[in-house]
Amino acid sequence: MNFGSCWQVTFSYPEENLELFESFLEEYFDVMACNYEDDGSDEYVGYKSLGFDESAMRETAAAWNLKLPPYQISFLESKNWLAENVIKFAPVEVAEFKIYGIHETDIPPSDKITMRIYAATAFGSEHQTTKSCLQAISDFNQLKRPHRRVLDMGTGSGILALACAKLWGNTTQLIAVDIDEEAVKVTTQNAVDNEVDGQITVAVSDGYNSQLVKNNAPYDLIIANILARPLIEMATDLSASLQPGGCCILSGFVADQEEWVIGAHRQQGLKLLQLYKLDSWRAALMEKPL
Repeated sequence: MNFGSCWQVTFSYPEENLELFESFLEEYFDVMACNYEDDGSDEYVGYKSLGFDESAMRETAAAWNLKLPPYQISFLESKNWLAENVIKFAPVEVAEFKIYGIHETDIPPSDKITMRIYAATAFGSEHQTTKSCLQAISDFNQLKRPHRRVLDMGTGSGILALACAKLWGNTTQLIAVDIDEEAVKVTTQNAVDNEVDGQITVAVSDGYNSQLVKNNAPYDLIIANILARPLIEMATDLSASLQPGGCCILSGFVADQEEWVIGAHRQQGLKLLQLYKLDSWRAALMEKPL
């Protein structure tokens, strides 16, 4: 990908069809990022190479049956727009974790577990689902359950796998997989940068279908921060891959999808332990009974 000058399209938060809107952005733009503000003025930003055409974007959205929210278009003249724009995010602090972007050069001392992350084209570090999952990992740790084998399904930039590696060290075998090769590359680099590459095996996998995922099952903890539809579709595989007495952390769905996602996993015999709510986003910590 050419990381030189590009077009930037900044969208207001959509009033409806959030999941469809996010899927469209990920499909249409070279890179998609989310900017979450304390005052609620959330934005979505798409970055497109020099071949960007506004009318083509609108036509593509119409073909998706998607009404675009208000947006602004600007041109970025840069030698590396990815590094200068997308990877910059404010430090994120959740439970015992603190996450920095790689652009931070002056990191103050902290008693928290710190991670320095290159988000790049993998999903953003500031997203509410990431925050909820970090809290759920902390809560799972408080339960004092076994964590010998952990699977991060749809690892993105690897933040959640890194959090587990930093929290549990060599007592845990970590598998981090994603269907997207770019995510695998980013996670691998982040593991090296945070000196936990010896603790995490990273690979491409279409859900639970790879031999790596199958051969290391059953897991004490499965983390799946993806979207509602694939969560529901993979509920049977998740349950089959989960050790009795083990837990899963599900995220990537919104309030009106809550019953569908949790219901699909209850049908597999799982029990809800904790529901997390951040704005319209939801995450769930569930248990597979003994």
